[in-house]
Amino acid sequence: MLPIYKHEMKFYLKTLLVWFVCTAALGAACILLFSNLKESMTDIAENFASMGSFSDAFGMSGLSIATLPGFYATEIGTIHALGGAMFAAVIGTDLLAKEENGHTSEFLFTLPTTRRKVLSAKWCAAAGIIVLFSLLCVTVYFACIHIIGEEMHWKSFFFFHFMQLLMNLEIAAVCFCISAVLKKNKPGLGIGIVLVFYAFDLIARVLPDLSDLKWISPFSYANAADIFQNTSTDLTAVFGGIALGICCLLASYALYERKDLAV
Repeated sequence: MLPIYKHEMKFYLKTLLVWFVCTAALGAACILLFSNLKESMTDIAENFASMGSFSDAFGMSGLSIATLPGFYATEIGTIHALGGAMFAAVIGTDLLAKEENGHTSEFLFTLPTTRRKVLSAKWCAAAGIIVLFSLLCVTVYFACIHIIGEEMHWKSFFFFHFMQLLMNLEIAAVCFCISAVLKKNKPGLGIGIVLVFYAFDLIARVLPDLSDLKWISPFSYANAADIFQNTSTDLTAVFGGIALGICCLLASYALYERKDLAV
């Protein structure tokens, strides 16, 4: 089990670095530009705050993008949320499907191990990679905020990134379950799931009839605007997300142990 875990960690190292550099670089650039932009954003912030449902969907009605916490919640929060979620989806979708897609399952399952141990090692590696991605991004954002010397709501900052980590693990678990039934690697499918979740969260915030259902999307409890306004989140959505993630993991084991593997 440990050799498989180490192999997967090394295998996804380049993927981790690419997604980390792209996501963190965009976020860091926005943070570093804030000091030069904040004076000119005062009037823009007032206009954005009066755009009705659009303002509510992106949290601009309760937060001012002329302040660093408001700017972070509405801009960097969105960049990190989408980047982190798509990264988790790509990893989760690829983990099991790549064995059949690359015709390596014939070798892997001749080793003295069980499918259950293989799945456990792969999931632990995925979780470790996602945690590492989150820690690296938070370190970069933290450093950039200190460089520009602006005030930040640190409690909201760290709580937001903890919720982001939970969301990414939930998305990875959903995609891991999908990977258990795929015979070919389809990272686009995982990214599509993320975009559907994100779009549903936005629509549910705009349309009153769907507001009670926004907890279906994991973006609902990891929304930066909500967290930076209240330093809290929807516990129903959190526990629902945890339950969905656990169910998907259990389903992955059940499906993969009964699957006829392509060689």
